[in-house]
Amino acid sequence: MARQSITLANQNDEWLKQQIVKEEFTSKSEAVNYLIKQAREREAYDDYVSMKLERGEKSGFAKQQTREEMLAEFKKRLKNV
Repeated sequence: MARQSITLANQNDEWLKQQIVKEEFTSKSEAVNYLIKQAREREAYDDYVSMKLERGEKSGFAKQQTREEMLAEFKKRLKNV
C-alpha cells in the first residue's frame, strides 16, 4: 500500500477518532480507505445510472399505455423472471 500524509479538518479528525473509539474501525487508515472505497462505488453506480438514462433517452418515446395496460405488462414480465 502507498503511504500518504494528509491534513484533516479538526471536525473530520474528531469524527475519525470517534469511529475508532466506537470500534467501527481499527485505525484512521482503515476508515479513510473504507470511505474512499464507498466514494468509488458510488461514482461507479452514478456512472451506471447515467449510462442507463442516456440509453433510455436515445431509445425514444415509449408507446402510450393506460395504467391497466402497464400493470398487465409488469405482471407478465414478473411471471417470466
